[in-house]
Amino acid sequence: MLDNQTPPPWYKQFWPWFLIAVPIITVIVGTILISLAVNTQDSLVKDDYYKEGKAINADLSKDQRAKDLYIRTQLTVTDSAVELTFLTGEPKDKAALTLDFFHSTMSNQDFSLQLTRDTDGVYRGVIAQALKGKWRVTLWPFHKEWRIQKTLAFPYSDTIIFEP
Repeated sequence: MLDNQTPPPWYKQFWPWFLIAVPIITVIVGTILISLAVNTQDSLVKDDYYKEGKAINADLSKDQRAKDLYIRTQLTVTDSAVELTFLTGEPKDKAALTLDFFHSTMSNQDFSLQLTRDTDGVYRGVIAQALKGKWRVTLWPFHKEWRIQKTLAFPYSDTIIFEP
């Protein structure tokens, strides 16, 4: 005689719940990812990248101007101070210089530093915090006629020759 057992109802079996769970989990994860994409901002991507690209081409003339003036400086960065000495091509007006620090990944850490000249001919500035990591450092005169930039990794204990 055959055993006539009825199968358990569908809600007591594994496979229907597995097949229902996969699309539900996919919808939940998709909703979370869309929410993160809409509510967070990527600081590495510029909205006006085309204008930025055009500005970079215009700034190349400033790099060439620094080469033409044969500007070479010696830069020393410690935990709390910056010292810059001109080896060649010091500006005749001896006005203050601007040293911009751009962090390679975190734009909220970018800052500018004003360097003023003392009686010894050394341009000095004070840093609020010790630098760590990779930075793009840009030196500008007051009138922004020329520019020198270099990518550096801090902490850096030696003197940096800063030239175009």
